[in-house]
Amino acid sequence: MPDRSLPALLASHCVPRRGAADAVDAATARQWLAVLPDWHIDTGTGGIRKAFAFADYFHTMAFVNAVASIAHREDHHPELDVSYNRVAVHYSTHDVGGLSLNDFICAAKVDDLRAG
Repeated sequence: MPDRSLPALLASHCVPRRGAADAVDAATARQWLAVLPDWHIDTGTGGIRKAFAFADYFHTMAFVNAVASIAHREDHHPELDVSYNRVAVHYSTHDVGGLSLNDFICAAKVDDLRAG
């Protein structure tokens, strides 16, 4: 996907990615992160991460369920750290040993969900 814009990510869908050939290098990751506000590289895991805050538990869990719907539809599943009014979303692609385009596609869809 040569177009490294938010609309391009939102229009894309995840496909199976395996091996080093499907891994995203650090320079490309920085380019994708430039269009995904507040997402950052988690230096401990090598994935990307963003925290979301909510007014209460009900809204937190509604968001978690909506993220689960995206994960099911895209067949790409994040790790979620959930508390009363906060959710941290973490994406990485185990089959490539780091980041893949799927991580950025799903991050964009999660941001779009939150913006709506």
